Amino acid sequence: MRDVPLVEEYRGGILENVHSGIVCGVDEHGQVIYSAGDVMHVALLRSAAKPFQALPVARQKIDERFGLTSREAALFAASHRGEAYHLEGLESLLAKTGIREDELLTCPTYPLNEAPKFACLSQGVAKRRLFHNCAGKHLGFLALSKERGYTTSDYYKQEHPTQQEALAAFASLAEYPQEHIGLAVDGCGFPVYALPLKHLAIAYLKLACPDLIAEQENRQAVEKVTGWMTAHPEIIASHQFICTALLTDPNIIAKGGAMGVYGFALKKERISFSLKVLDGSELVWPLVIANILEQIDYSNKETIARLHALAPKEIVNDNQLVVGEKRPVFVLEKC
Repeated sequence: MRDVPLVEEYRGGILENVHSGIVCGVDEHGQVIYSAGDVMHVALLRSAAKPFQALPVARQKIDERFGLTSREAALFAASHRGEAYHLEGLESLLAKTGIREDELLTCPTYPLNEAPKFACLSQGVAKRRLFHNCAGKHLGFLALSKERGYTTSDYYKQEHPTQQEALAAFASLAEYPQEHIGLAVDGCGFPVYALPLKHLAIAYLKLACPDLIAEQENRQAVEKVTGWMTAHPEIIASHQFICTALLTDPNIIAKGGAMGVYGFALKKERISFSLKVLDGSELVWPLVIANILEQIDYSNKETIARLHALAPKEIVNDNQLVVGEKRPVFVLEKC
């Protein structure tokens, strides 16, 4: 494995931290056109897989079957942060699908965002399965299983037919043999995929350019899922979070996963990127992606500005005094 420094952090002019990793960019033919490090590095997708895992739910037209709004359906591909608008949608999903909250495998927890978490603690609200950031994905698979007449007690297991369908759809989009995709268990209990970053970028390319998908049902499902994501960026993550900041740009499809993996694609340019921060940091995502967009001279400067606002280069101390800086240091190699 060959990685490169992505971001260096300096305090008082002294190097304190280095975030190393790998970046891969592909064109509409699936050819690597930009790289920093070993693009064949195998990465676990974590929640970056959610748009693909939602494909069988979209293929079955679960949204139409249960009269869901696109805002509610967007939760199937979301890593929600527990804001009131997330919980409103999740509660509506329960009501419309008839699923009980205790059917979800997700571990009872508190919201990820600090404000709703503090509200729960101050008001004595108990932990809930619905607060888990993967609850929307789980609800989608439960609804799909019930609609197909499959068992629901094991909907999260790798051998379950809904999981096998999701894996097959992803393998097809990634142009990677299904039997070669590594499988582990994600934090929420779902199967998590692992494959080379090049093929993650290829899969994200298909999300941005569904005309490249030969199989009609998969193509229509991709158009539906990405339509939900683009229409409701705040549902996919929340304010002050990178996925929402990127999806606010209608030209971009993007989703990150735990431990530093990210995928995004540009529709008009018909190119796609995947990246992995090897120390698992998500805090440097905005700097890394802003640097990528700047290096390719991306036209929407407002998107780049949103990323810099999320992760300023200045390091401040507890008194909000500037005491250091973060420097993106990688240069994309044109292939």
